[in-house]
Amino acid sequence: MKKNNTYHWKKALFPLGLIAPLLSCSETKEQEHTNFIVIFMDDMGYGDLGVTGAIGYETPNLDKMAGEGMRFTRFYAAQAVSGASRAGLLTGCYPNRISMAGAPDHRAVTGIHEDEETIAEVLKKKGYRCAAYGKWHLGHLKPFLPIHHGFDEYFGIPYSNDMWPNHPTGTYPPLPLIEGDEVIETDPDQTRFTTEFTERAIQFIDKNRENPFFIYLAHPMPHVPLFVSDKFKGKSEQGLYGDVIMEIDWSVGEILRKLKETGLDKNTLVVVTSDNGPWLNYGNHAGSTGGLREGKGVSFEGGQRVPCIMQWKGVIPEGTVCHKLSSTIDLLPTFASIAGAPLPDHKIDGVDITSLLMHEKDANPRESFYYYYRKNSLEAVTDGSYKLVFPHPYRTYEGFIPGKDGMPGPVNENYQLRDTLLFDLRRDPGERYNIVGEHPDVLAKLERLAEEARKDLGDDLTGREGANTRPIGRLKE
Repeated sequence: MKKNNTYHWKKALFPLGLIAPLLSCSETKEQEHTNFIVIFMDDMGYGDLGVTGAIGYETPNLDKMAGEGMRFTRFYAAQAVSGASRAGLLTGCYPNRISMAGAPDHRAVTGIHEDEETIAEVLKKKGYRCAAYGKWHLGHLKPFLPIHHGFDEYFGIPYSNDMWPNHPTGTYPPLPLIEGDEVIETDPDQTRFTTEFTERAIQFIDKNRENPFFIYLAHPMPHVPLFVSDKFKGKSEQGLYGDVIMEIDWSVGEILRKLKETGLDKNTLVVVTSDNGPWLNYGNHAGSTGGLREGKGVSFEGGQRVPCIMQWKGVIPEGTVCHKLSSTIDLLPTFASIAGAPLPDHKIDGVDITSLLMHEKDANPRESFYYYYRKNSLEAVTDGSYKLVFPHPYRTYEGFIPGKDGMPGPVNENYQLRDTLLFDLRRDPGERYNIVGEHPDVLAKLERLAEEARKDLGDDLTGREGANTRPIGRLKE
């Protein structure tokens, strides 16, 4: 891990001190802190933005945000599946460190442990007001819901929007819509979701103009089944999926406009990213990996490398592109560093990436990343340039015709990879050319990194128990 880089952003904001006497009391107060907004998509692929090659629809607000902020090309979800991915983002940990795996549904009786600290709980130490809107997926029972883990407000659904009666892959009870920790509606109209969650976030900004705040806006879309409001229905050339992405783009634009309107854009860091790659066997109701291999639920790049744009007016250099390794698990320590909040006492895996936001030359705060999946299987490791993939069973979409119009096509859920693979991600981001026999030094380095992970976090593939994992939350009797 590299040194703490907190001082850099403070240097960037130093001129504010020179002009503070010219500002009104309220304007000065607004600049005394940094707000944080994370807009988190569900199953949005690396290639689903205009700036990453989307075809048949436009994303003008996201593209403008990229032009006025920083776009990341090597940004990874904590894991390639929804629940675990969200646990990683909110705690700054690999999900398996806190024993959270998969995508639990209404039958789960576990969730985030009370001793874990979310981003909200970390920022609370510095007086932040915190709100979560949209999809949660860290446990649907009351003790696991957001308002019991640092958030002052919660309005949303407790798990994926396909966990409802009419989805073709399973039978579920009606989807609950929750306010605080009470169900206020069952089987809600999902065409309302993107707009309503956005409106709640805007209301929260209005209420907290003079307070430091953190908003976690976790859109249930574009996860199947797809829903869109009337204002975007039929607007794209890519059918319903394109319509949904256009409404998500509208949502981002509304948030950014509200920040500008309230004068908060210069002291608010906005992050837009996704929980994993696209669910490819849904065909025209799924997104694009932009040419990366495989998709959701797979540790190849298409499953775990996700789009990411960050904007922080006056601090992040406009129109910059970051090719350095980074992840959703890095958001918690980065926000804590910027806010001056102490980190949790227990071990986390994220690193402070403020130096990347400042576009510092030679900054490289994250030197490795582990691709874990299933319960606790270490399937791959990268040093940012090369990626070592270990033999393991995995879902493959390749060789199958995708479904369409909301119906899934076939996949092989347990295809067995029998060879060890090494890829040069700089030249082969599609992971097509195995060079394992050509770089013994690289192979040895990555195997050492993997062994460190196995000792620390464990590995089901090699039968290892990790020394530093913590329990999942369970209901108390």
